[in-house]
This record gives sequence, structure tokens and C-alpha cells, in this order.
Amino acid sequence: MTGGRDRPDAAAVKRWRRSLRLIAVLLVIWFTASLGLGVLFAAPLNRIWMGGFPLGFWFAQQGSILIFLVLLVVNAAVMDRIESNEDDAGAAEDEAP
Repeated sequence: MTGGRDRPDAAAVKRWRRSLRLIAVLLVIWFTASLGLGVLFAAPLNRIWMGGFPLGFWFAQQGSILIFLVLLVVNAAVMDRIESNEDDAGAAEDEAP
């Protein structure tokens, strides 16, 4: 018994896969920026100063947060584009004879 649920159509599956791929890419970027630049590569980055602070410290304290905010905006923009593409495809199917 399926509980009244229909199988998802191909467009929904494609949109879901694109969404998951986007989330995975953004998480890798965020992980690299926060852990990699703020912790693992802090020693080499600390040789460079920015605004009176070592760059490694800057990434650990401010940079990862700013990168996270940029990734949120990118996520919203790309998800809007993914959903609008599906809406355009759905409208074209509705208009087809």
C-alpha cells in the first residue's frame, strides 16, 4: 500500500537531483572556506595581514561567516532559477495540444 502517494514525475526527480547537487557543492565550498582556510591553512595565511589582523585569523573569525552569507544568496538565486525553469516547462506542457 502506497498511502495514496503517486510516483514523482521525471521533472520533479530532475529538479531534486539538481537541488541536491547544488547543496553538495555549496557545502563543500563552505567546508573548505571555514575549516580549510580558517584552521588547516591558518599558519601560511597568517603571514599575510589584512586590516591589522593575520589573514588566517580573519578567515576563522569573519571570512567564513561572510562566505556563508554569500553562499546563502547564491543558493537562493540558483534555486529560484531551477524552480522557474520547471515552472516554464510545466506551463509549456499545459499549453501543448
